[in-house]
Amino acid sequence: MTTRQARRTPVHKGPAAWSAILPGQPAPVPLPGDTTVDVAIVGGGFAGLAAARRLRQLDPSVTVAVLEAGRLAEGASGRNSGFMIDLPHELTSDDYAGHGDDRGMIALNREAIAFARGAVEDYGISADYFDPAGKVNGAASESADALNRSYADHLTSLGEPNERLDAQAMFELTGSRHYVSGLYTPGTVMLQPAGFVRGFGEGLRAAGVGIWEQTPVTAFARQGTGWTLTTPQGTVRAGKVILANNGHLESFGFARGRLMHVFLYASMTVDLGPEALKTLGGQPRWGITPSDPMGTTMRRIDAALGGNRIVTRTCATFEPDMEPSDAALRRTAAVHHAKFADRFPQLAGVRQEYTWAGHLCLTRNAVSIARELEPGLYAATVCNGLGTTRSTLTGIAAAELAMGQQSEVTRHFTAEAEPTRLPPEPFASLGANLFLRWKEWRAAAE
Repeated sequence: MTTRQARRTPVHKGPAAWSAILPGQPAPVPLPGDTTVDVAIVGGGFAGLAAARRLRQLDPSVTVAVLEAGRLAEGASGRNSGFMIDLPHELTSDDYAGHGDDRGMIALNREAIAFARGAVEDYGISADYFDPAGKVNGAASESADALNRSYADHLTSLGEPNERLDAQAMFELTGSRHYVSGLYTPGTVMLQPAGFVRGFGEGLRAAGVGIWEQTPVTAFARQGTGWTLTTPQGTVRAGKVILANNGHLESFGFARGRLMHVFLYASMTVDLGPEALKTLGGQPRWGITPSDPMGTTMRRIDAALGGNRIVTRTCATFEPDMEPSDAALRRTAAVHHAKFADRFPQLAGVRQEYTWAGHLCLTRNAVSIARELEPGLYAATVCNGLGTTRSTLTGIAAAELAMGQQSEVTRHFTAEAEPTRLPPEPFASLGANLFLRWKEWRAAAE
């Protein structure tokens, strides 16, 4: 019997702001002791919850345990910017376009969005937490506007609707004179990610799925035809296991030297009062991704999502040990303050209430790992910077594979190549961080 011991469990820096601005959660429910289930899922984020839902769709009698190291919506799933994107969004490209004809991937992304919409309907999740409002690529310079035009041409060639916004339209939307243009696309859903994930977990729990928080899996091993998972609260015996732990797949010894652990940083303002809102102007909800993928994402939310606030997300670091430094958090908080002031000088003095880091897992060749790793052991991992959409898809794929089903989703992921190897350390870290800093510098005003 070979035991796979976790080399590390998730470490988060900064508060999970999306959860903090919502009403408090009920007390966590850890694993009550030793238990036996048909399928154990390691990780309670987008992938893990999607896998649990898909398993029960395929067989309502299957018993499922979701083992979450922390609290629902306070790990990576509650630390993103809440964009559930349907279109090509290749972070390593200049304008998100990726390579070639993306119609197949767009169809899969929309399948993930439809799956999430079904969860909203079935579990009574607030419609405010799942808003099909679309998003805008914002351009703050002529060079960025050229990237928008290039991306628009690509979308038009795919038959995808898009609309150019001029500087005045961007001002009317955001209240900011920073942007020279924008590119609106209608298919993105804007999430309150913590509210969505909390509601998803509550719905699964009400449907009979074991959702066990503060229950990190520290080891697992094959035992007979099944698996035994070790946690501080007890053991879980399962016929099958799904690892829905994104980059922490590597913590159990899989894909070593092939995964890129990148942290993105964000800050969120205090709840803006009436005078600040009057001074700001613009619409109460919007989301802007930068025309240059290494630029600054901005998002405004309203009271129904946790307050009238603006989120600023920019800066990235490569962290092979999966833990960002306090110094990185301080540096990025200062950058966020400056980026916010550039866009909203009329709100000078508004305080950033929260700053946090969120873990992405990428591969050099932009593939995910959603397949059978060993008999009865499946992965739903590697989001490649599209955590809400791609992780939902990997969770669906792993559940279908575990149940012996084939679909367009499983065929997509099982046909993907192995992740490309990274250079050895320290060259990987040095090269990646220099590259990220150069990309940030080049993005400049974006």
